[in-house]
Amino acid sequence: MQNVRTEHRKALDSLAGQTDDMLAKTRQLAGINSGSFNAQGVAQVAEQLAAWFRPLADTVETMATPPLRQLADDGTFVDRPMGPTLVMRKRSGASRRVLLAGHLDTVFPQSSTFQAVDQRSDRLHGPGVADLKGGLVVMRQALMALEQLPDAQSMGWTVVLNPDEEIGSIGSSPLLEHEARQHDIGMIYEPSLPNGNLVAGRKGSGNFQVLVRGRAAHAGREHHLGRNAIRALADATVAIDSLNGQRQGVTVNVGQITGGGPVNIVPDLAILRLNVRLQQPSDQAWVSDELQKIIREINTRDGIETSLHGGFTRPPKLRTAALESLIGSISECRDLLGMDFAWEDTGGCCDGNNLAAAGLPNIDNLGVVGANIHSHQEYMNIPSFVPRAQLSALLLMRLASDDTPWPVKETLG
Repeated sequence: MQNVRTEHRKALDSLAGQTDDMLAKTRQLAGINSGSFNAQGVAQVAEQLAAWFRPLADTVETMATPPLRQLADDGTFVDRPMGPTLVMRKRSGASRRVLLAGHLDTVFPQSSTFQAVDQRSDRLHGPGVADLKGGLVVMRQALMALEQLPDAQSMGWTVVLNPDEEIGSIGSSPLLEHEARQHDIGMIYEPSLPNGNLVAGRKGSGNFQVLVRGRAAHAGREHHLGRNAIRALADATVAIDSLNGQRQGVTVNVGQITGGGPVNIVPDLAILRLNVRLQQPSDQAWVSDELQKIIREINTRDGIETSLHGGFTRPPKLRTAALESLIGSISECRDLLGMDFAWEDTGGCCDGNNLAAAGLPNIDNLGVVGANIHSHQEYMNIPSFVPRAQLSALLLMRLASDDTPWPVKETLG
């Protein structure tokens, strides 16, 4: 760090001995089940983080998140309550502002058998330790280092922690889009890639459900009077899966089928759930058109009623000039700290997609180094706490002191 300002080096050095504290805080957060639909657990995580951030922030606000309307397996729609969104601000009137974001929820429900948090050598295993409760602790430590410096007064920051990222951020997306327009740079604390690399571009994503209603009948005496919803859905499923390979960068995953019941009844209900990934914004219209064509064809059949639900929740994250400028700034911090990581594009997506679509250049996996996320083998590397906190802290300090340029936000078409 010989080319780092003396005052910056001092603040960065203050992070060097904080591994034990960061580890303890991550263990505490990961010990609270906060599956996306465990609203009480999500609220408990928010409450703990509010207490930790309160000494740093000017304001701490807990905001209600709208319930998520979902298609249930019986063909009805149900509203599922969500936990709160936590918003914390510092110097909100500053002319230049950074948005820091992460999520409170994990993919592991209350019924999951993966609840224990344990340390094995230099790895911490547990639900959400990498994705992304360890990242929330890294974010806090970086802000603590920033606030040691007089230059911090020149810059404002906002932290937004949402409760529904793992299920598409449906309820929190309007707030994220609003905050994106009010800030100049975004820093999101998803975990790095397992090799330590950071992500530049990301694919977009959409989740859809195909609901087919037929006509029930006795499978023996009046089979001819029935209209088999599973058969109709099977044909739709084949047609939807055949979209793969038709457009570069577009993949369609038919992930779940439910329906039917006793085998002596012609099934009158079947549901397909699918995920779509795409590279370009224009791909969304193509996919939507193709899905509607398939639905219309199935609906020409006597006694069959088919409907399409869901939509695209994550637009593709493109490598714009503003993003490349931010990548350059973080790469300079990497070199000054003697770190070793590269940049990759990925098919995964997160709130960084939505923030970028709203015009905010952002780096979205500034959290800890870990692997096997979304599985019972999830872990994070404990030695990554300090360098990742130093990376974020140095970027924030260089922005506050004008040692690195602020990207020019772009209006995306």
